[in-house]
Amino acid sequence: MAHSAVQIAANLRHDHPSGVFAEVLENHRAGKAYTDILHLLDANGDGKLSAEEKRNARIILYGHSWGASEAITLARELEKQGIPVMLTVQVDSIAKPGENDKVIPSNVAEAANFFQPHGFFHGEAQIRAADPSRTRILGNFRFDYKTNPIVCKQYPWYDRFFMKFHTEIECDPKVWSQVRSLIEAKIGSKIESRDPIERSNPN
Repeated sequence: MAHSAVQIAANLRHDHPSGVFAEVLENHRAGKAYTDILHLLDANGDGKLSAEEKRNARIILYGHSWGASEAITLARELEKQGIPVMLTVQVDSIAKPGENDKVIPSNVAEAANFFQPHGFFHGEAQIRAADPSRTRILGNFRFDYKTNPIVCKQYPWYDRFFMKFHTEIECDPKVWSQVRSLIEAKIGSKIESRDPIERSNPN
C-alpha cells in the first residue's frame, strides 16, 4: 500500500463496490492481466469474445515506470484482438527492453503522460498517437522535483537515494490525484480535485 498505483486501485474498489474491477499487477505479469481481461469481457462465458462483447469493453490501463510501459504493451495486445481501451495513463514511463512506450496504439481513445526529466531513471517525455484520428493525447505533463522536492518516507532508503526523482513522482499526491481524476471521469463518477494538472510542458 506504500505505492500510489496500489492505493488508486484500492480506492476504486472501495468507492465502486459494484460495476468496477480494479487490480494492480507487477510489470512482469502482463500475461495474467491479458487473460483476466479476456475472462471479464466474456459475459456469456462461452470462452470466446463476440463483436458485441468487444464493443462493450470499458478498459483503463495505468502504471508507473516499467508498469507504464507494460500498460501500453498490453493495450497493443488488446488491439490485435480488436478490443478498445478507453484510457491509458503513464507515470514516469520507462520502456522495458523490446517495448515501445512512446507510441499509443490506435485502439486507445485517450492517453495521458506524466513525467519528470531528472536523474538516471526518468520518464518518457513525449508520447504520440499511432493514429491521431482515433487517439487523443491529453498531454505530456512535466513535473520538476529539483525545484519542488517530495519527501517519500514510506519508501526504502535505496529507492530514495538511487532513484530519487523517479521515486518522488511515484509518491507525489498531486500527480496521483490527477491520475485518479482521469480514471473517475471515464468510469462516470465526478470527484473534486483542488490541484489542476500542471501544464508547464504540454505537448
